[in-house]
Amino acid sequence: MLRAFKRSYSVASQIQNVGIVGAGQMGVGIAHVAALKGKKNVTILDSNKAQSEKGIKFIDLMLQKDVSKGKITEDERSETLSRLSITDNIKDFKNSDFVIEAVSENPSLKRELFMNLDQITPEHAILASNTSSISITKIAASTARPDKVIGMHFMNPVPIMKLVEIIPGLATSPETLNTTLELAKLFGKVTTQSADVPGFIANRILMPYINEAAYVLQEGIATREDIDVTMKLGTNTPMGPLVLGDFIGLDTCLAIMRVLHHQLGDDKYRPCPLLIKYVDAGWLGKKTGRGFYEYPAKK
Repeated sequence: MLRAFKRSYSVASQIQNVGIVGAGQMGVGIAHVAALKGKKNVTILDSNKAQSEKGIKFIDLMLQKDVSKGKITEDERSETLSRLSITDNIKDFKNSDFVIEAVSENPSLKRELFMNLDQITPEHAILASNTSSISITKIAASTARPDKVIGMHFMNPVPIMKLVEIIPGLATSPETLNTTLELAKLFGKVTTQSADVPGFIANRILMPYINEAAYVLQEGIATREDIDVTMKLGTNTPMGPLVLGDFIGLDTCLAIMRVLHHQLGDDKYRPCPLLIKYVDAGWLGKKTGRGFYEYPAKK
């Protein structure tokens, strides 16, 4: 057991090139910790190069704040930025040792992406998904290397939140699991392990909680403020469920609830009609300026 542990740690340490698919909030956050904490060469892939460039600028802003607070040195900031690169061509992952996908919660999109990654990346490369609810086994089945496919669910915001859920699929090998666990530790994260079931641990509990809060609001049981204050002060959490939903993104919350409802077939996971209405209206939360709450643009 100890020998296997040391071997996986050595393999994780030898990973040099990490690919990140998606330059959204999650992808950029993962790139940040992979370059800073993991000291890996990181390539961010996104079809929108402007989005990727925006992500690099955001990482630099966070690094500058860390320098001003004495958390890192100016040299560490420069070294971290030198490890980061962007591309809009998936072929640039031809030398990647480990790829982490962080695109939207769309099963068909993820399966197509993993099929392409399987054809381009080296045979030894591990392909991880940051999915928060979709079956790893199904994603892995779209590749010829299901033993090297795994779930690696980071929490938002990635540089701050310590947890990463690790989800092996049906065919994931012990070597892939151990390497992924150790890589997460190199990124400065604490890991938990979940079976490959819809929602895994965090969202199996969290999303029905947010969804039920939406029902309480819809039914006029309480105002949005009273719902959030009750749960924040009554359960000692940093924020209430409605504002948390806004920070996560109401479209993401709805997508996960739909996966839970469809895969588990239990009406207790039925998405709240108010949540559906808000998403249809484009009220997705903080990122669009309006969700359960309003978020005026900063002047």
